[in-house]
Amino acid sequence: MSGVKAGRKLGRTSSHRTAMYRNMACSLIKYEQIKTTEAKAKSLKSFIDSIISDAKKDDLNARRKVRCDIQQKDVFLKIFNDLVPRYKERTGGFVKLVKLGNRSSDNAPMCLIKLIA
Repeated sequence: MSGVKAGRKLGRTSSHRTAMYRNMACSLIKYEQIKTTEAKAKSLKSFIDSIISDAKKDDLNARRKVRCDIQQKDVFLKIFNDLVPRYKERTGGFVKLVKLGNRSSDNAPMCLIKLIA
């Protein structure tokens, strides 16, 4: 019997999960806050933190790494023009989770995820 695998699967294949994280990351950076389930928000938090940490290096390799995950040009430019200067002195924790209670339809715990100003 093998050990416990790390990370949340969220009932999706790995390619679907990666695409979902990329889309949610673009929405979060574009609108600076989104409402989603708590499990997705917790997984997205580490994904966004790694993107912004890579972007803070601001060299060619960092831009290429961020461009792999962020395909929308306006969101990509917002990261390097707005977010990198904003988080220049901050070492981590770029995202805040606010619990909202349960969704009325299926009682799933909901969460507001937003970028720290």
